[in-house]
Amino acid sequence: MGVFNRTVIDGKPFVLVPEEEFEDMMDIITAKAIMARVDAGEETWPAELVYELFDTESRIRTFRTYRKMTVSELAGAAGISQPYLSEIETGKKTGSVDVLKRIATALNVDLDDLVVD
Repeated sequence: MGVFNRTVIDGKPFVLVPEEEFEDMMDIITAKAIMARVDAGEETWPAELVYELFDTESRIRTFRTYRKMTVSELAGAAGISQPYLSEIETGKKTGSVDVLKRIATALNVDLDDLVVD
């Protein structure tokens, strides 16, 4: 980090920081906040999963595969039948909000992670 200029404006002290160094400081603050959330147990996802979520026809299937669950395992954990889950994954049925919430819970994701406008 470089040398900063100090000044007083309207009786208040200020430090003038070159923009590039200010951006570096903000990046460090942001990175520390993210690492604190990770250290506290927040899950992170690999880039490959994130890219697949943008391109997938079924976010439920993508998360199910990522969690290494079979259709039967996820259906059982969500309390629905395997054929019904298959129909939701293939887009033949949309699933009620209650069912989607149970699927999200079973996959350990937020409902918002499954439903995208």
